[in-house]
This record gives sequence, structure tokens and C-alpha cells, in this order.
Amino acid sequence: MNVRYILAPQAALDLFEIWHYIKEQTSVTLADRIESAILERMAFLAGTPGAGHHRKDLTDENVKFFSVYSYLIVYRPETKPLQIASILHGRRDVEQILKGRL
Repeated sequence: MNVRYILAPQAALDLFEIWHYIKEQTSVTLADRIESAILERMAFLAGTPGAGHHRKDLTDENVKFFSVYSYLIVYRPETKPLQIASILHGRRDVEQILKGRL
């Protein structure tokens, strides 16, 4: 099986924290559903790295953003395999968080 995308260590932690938070606030079923949707979108992005959009208001780095529910998948479109840099809730201070990650 070909690896189509990889998660940066922080992105893997983001995904775990998202799942854990949703599980604590609602249910395992909903946490699993949202995690699955995020994983499906990351696979989609690996096959379509042009999807999403740049957000120069958030960072000048060469990354794109793709939303899934209230979350933003931040990825590097030029990498092979596609590197997922972060997965963040849209209401967080995304600009500030990315300054320390990218």
C-alpha cells in the first residue's frame, strides 16, 4: 500500500486531542465519526493537493487549508507524500498556533 500522506507529529497529536475532547464532551460514536471524516479528507487531499486554499491572513508559509466541520486541515501541497502539518479548530488562534509550528 502506498503512503499517500503523512502526519507531522503535532498533527497526529492534534487528531488525538480532537478525538479525546469530542469523546469527553459528547460520545465515542461522534468522536469516531468526526475522526473518520478528517481521515477521509486527508486521503482526498493526498490525491488532490490543489484543493483547499491559501490563507495569507494566517501565514505566509506555503501551506493550504481545508475545512472539515469546524476543523482546519493545514497541509503542505508541494510535499510527496503530502504532509499534514496541523489539524486545528477554526475558533482557536490559528495564526498564533501556526507561528510556532511552521
